[in-house]
Amino acid sequence: MWRRIGLFAVLQLLVVVTCLLLMQQAPPTPPAAYAIRSATLVANGESTQVSLPFLLHSTFTMADPPVFESSFQYHPDSAGTPWAIMLPRFANAVEVRINGQNVLDTRLDPVANRQLQNPSVIATIPDTMLREGRNDLSMRLYVWGPLRGYLDRVFIGPRAELSPAYRLRNFLFSTLPLIFKAWQAILALILGIMWLNRRHDVAYGVLGLTMVVGVLQGLAMTPLTTGVPASLDALLAATMPLEAALMFIFLVLFFHCPLPRWTPLLFLPSLVMLISAIPGDPALVRWVYALVGVSAGGLFMVLCLFFLARITLQRGDIVSLTLSCAITALVTAWGYDLLVATDILGHGRIFLSRLSYSFLLVAIGAGLTWRFAHALNEVDNFASRMVELVGEAEEKVRASFAREEERSRAMTLAAERSRLTRDLHDGLGGQLMSIVALSEREAGGERINQAARAALRELRLVIDAMDDMGGDLLLALGSWRERAQAQLRSHDIQLDWQAEQQGLPLHPELRPWHVIQIVRILDEAITNAARHSGAGRVRVRVGSGRPDGPEASGSGGWISISDDGRGAAPPPDLRVPVRKGRGLANMRARATMCGASLDIVIGGSGASVRLDLPATFPATPLAEPAVAASS
Repeated sequence: MWRRIGLFAVLQLLVVVTCLLLMQQAPPTPPAAYAIRSATLVANGESTQVSLPFLLHSTFTMADPPVFESSFQYHPDSAGTPWAIMLPRFANAVEVRINGQNVLDTRLDPVANRQLQNPSVIATIPDTMLREGRNDLSMRLYVWGPLRGYLDRVFIGPRAELSPAYRLRNFLFSTLPLIFKAWQAILALILGIMWLNRRHDVAYGVLGLTMVVGVLQGLAMTPLTTGVPASLDALLAATMPLEAALMFIFLVLFFHCPLPRWTPLLFLPSLVMLISAIPGDPALVRWVYALVGVSAGGLFMVLCLFFLARITLQRGDIVSLTLSCAITALVTAWGYDLLVATDILGHGRIFLSRLSYSFLLVAIGAGLTWRFAHALNEVDNFASRMVELVGEAEEKVRASFAREEERSRAMTLAAERSRLTRDLHDGLGGQLMSIVALSEREAGGERINQAARAALRELRLVIDAMDDMGGDLLLALGSWRERAQAQLRSHDIQLDWQAEQQGLPLHPELRPWHVIQIVRILDEAITNAARHSGAGRVRVRVGSGRPDGPEASGSGGWISISDDGRGAAPPPDLRVPVRKGRGLANMRARATMCGASLDIVIGGSGASVRLDLPATFPATPLAEPAVAASS
């Protein structure tokens, strides 16, 4: 911390020394050969020989202005070079006569009377006013306070010799401030747009308001008379301490610090100046401006400097350091102007506060640009980091997806393997066991032949179910119809097949294991009809609507099997263990597994089985059926 304090103090001291060295530099002046260094001052009826530059003792000479009388030599050349008179500095207005004729009156140009902005004037002297040899020069000085009147050395000579110094002074003290004022107005517009789009950044809104106030204050003229224009100038002049107060508030908000409780006191000088402008007395406004406005504005800048020093020492922020250097230069210029205004220093009565304020604007612009560039770098770094993180996340997701896909494939294969094992065990396995049992008992060849044929049907069932049918269940039912018809024919039962015109709806999600379960349900129904019903006819109906009414909402179709036999006993209660007769329970379990509903009605006039298919078949079995071999 002590190292930071030392470095900060040394840097600010360097800024102060640099400013003082620059202030020692004399402003551009024409060649000394054309200077008028002395004059006779006529004031209050008395004549006094004085040297130029000269500082009056009076702060108000509007009623009886003093007159500076002198003379100069004119010798025309063969080229007819025009002559001019240049006044580098004066306060507040001057009227110039040569040989009794008026050449210049700055009261006609309000801009030329802004004593805090160091105006210079130049006027060409018509050849008709000059005479060869000695010419009389008379300068009447008007002063309206609160500063005392001042007249710098006057230069008279060829305009070509005087113009370079005038142009350079005009650029330094008139054009350059005007350029900065225009830049300040543009900055106010940019900040206003930023604040409108980022309302939570109050600092930008405060700085934009500060810039607007500065632009308006730069347009203010010295109030001299009563009336609307003078009242407007008085109000604009009262904004000087307001601009400095807003600058302090901006700095506090810009560095994300809480505003002090005494912040409202910063607006007290502006309020005093506004109250002084209400009576409409121009003299009162000028005196209050000099005593309250200038002093308050400088003190507020000192307050800003202390705040920036604390921020710089605490955070080591480059923006706060840059702004502190700019405000140090401004405070130095303000102190210099106070010494000049109190006549402690002369130096041509040049005031530098408003000019040095432009450097503060440059520092603010640099600080905002630095912050903006830093924010862009952070955004770029964040974007790069996000790209890296997203890439890493994508790799993890891709690896996880690959693992999940592999796991899903393994589970699917395991489920399909289990299904095939179960189907082969329940179907083909049972039939082969029957063949083996018949062979061991040396049963008749016909029964073995029937068992072998049944095993072959089971094998064909499994193979047919593995074919891709494009979601059309009717294709599988076509193969099943042939097997069912052959099975019923062996029992002298006739098969009555009826398929409605619209058939069954397509099921793109239909899988082989769905077909296996449905066909086994139908096989069980046909087997029960052939073995137990004693029927002469079995009717199979297929359709997409309800068998006894219109199509149900969301129905996936239906299959109905009925016979005209004698019926059978009701199916056993699934909750009560039984030793045999598990066929109906297996049918219900297989239907549940496929998301279908099964309705079995057994009565005295026959049995009826209706399978209502789901609108969408499930991707995985809804329940693992604990099926046994068909009874």
